[in-house]
Amino acid sequence: MNIRALLPCLLLITLATSAARAETPLERGRYLVNSIVACGNCHTPQTPNGPEAGKELAGQFLIKTPGFTAYAPNISRDPETGIGKWTDEQIINAIRNGRRPDGTLIGPPMPFEFYRHMSDSDVKGIVAYLRTVPPVKNTATRSTYNFPLPPAYGPEVTTVPDVPKDDPVKYGEYLTGPLAHCWACHSPIVNGEPDYEHQFGAGGQVLEGPWGVAVTANITPHEDGIRDYSDEDIARAITTGVRPDGSKLSAPMGFYYYKNIRPDDLKAMVAYIRTVPPKPTPK
Repeated sequence: MNIRALLPCLLLITLATSAARAETPLERGRYLVNSIVACGNCHTPQTPNGPEAGKELAGQFLIKTPGFTAYAPNISRDPETGIGKWTDEQIINAIRNGRRPDGTLIGPPMPFEFYRHMSDSDVKGIVAYLRTVPPVKNTATRSTYNFPLPPAYGPEVTTVPDVPKDDPVKYGEYLTGPLAHCWACHSPIVNGEPDYEHQFGAGGQVLEGPWGVAVTANITPHEDGIRDYSDEDIARAITTGVRPDGSKLSAPMGFYYYKNIRPDDLKAMVAYIRTVPPKPTPK
């Protein structure tokens, strides 16, 4: 047998195997937390230049709306002030069902209406990454609400299958919904809740925080929204916050995280956004 002649074939097989290797849960979780899901956009103290060094996921981010004043909790591995003593199952239950280990309900702005549909593999990947985040001792202020929280956010979620990537629009719906939860901020509030039924993506939600007062943009294909944006314009707005005219979107858009979204994922997100029914911005 001529081993020398076989070397090129073996090299090709090795390269193909390496290229086809699936991400580990930790790799997937690291990518999601630091890009599309952008957990740190709320759970990490932010500075004008990005997340505060040494405080990853330590909590204390503030957002204020007419209905509540919310402080994001510490979700680092600190055993006393964070989630260091929580089991994997307890963390998953908190993300998808909004329940702490003591049975109490987590309130807005955690978008459980979307996180309920996060796949098993993705939520487990996020947990795997959270297990690697250095513990930071920081007791976050408890949030306050001007309304009673519901008994639950729906039937308990126990398992969710993966969404296939072969249909860009369907996968883009998953990326912009259960993962990025774009619509939770970009849909107007009616009677204390986002109006997904009639004004999905129409913007107009008022968010008050360290950035001042921000009004969310209309991201539907309406003349009030992104009808005249090219695909590249939409992608640039998501990842850099720069509109086609050069003006800048404001926080709390998580540009520091969204800049890490992979090109194929970004294309799928744009493909789905193009299919959203156009809606005028509420007056």
